Amino acid sequence: MVTQSVTVKNKNGIHLRFASELVKIAEKFDSEIMIMKDAEEVNAKSILGVAGLGAEFGMELVISVDGSDEREALEALVGIFEADSPHAQI
Repeated sequence: MVTQSVTVKNKNGIHLRFASELVKIAEKFDSEIMIMKDAEEVNAKSILGVAGLGAEFGMELVISVDGSDEREALEALVGIFEADSPHAQI
């Protein structure tokens, strides 16, 4: 299992379009992928779960990945957060 903290950089937080892109990436991997906000944990392959986090700009989340392709999955998901600028419309 690997974990990493990420910060929501988009001024709109995790909105539906960003959640959709994140889920598309997560679904490419066999590993179990979870995203945690405070004490809430959701499956990163669930659009309703990810969008339902209500994560706003500046919030810190933790991505946890467990499985055969965990390192690649973590890198890909962290990458989408890193690429998302405060002004991006993803």
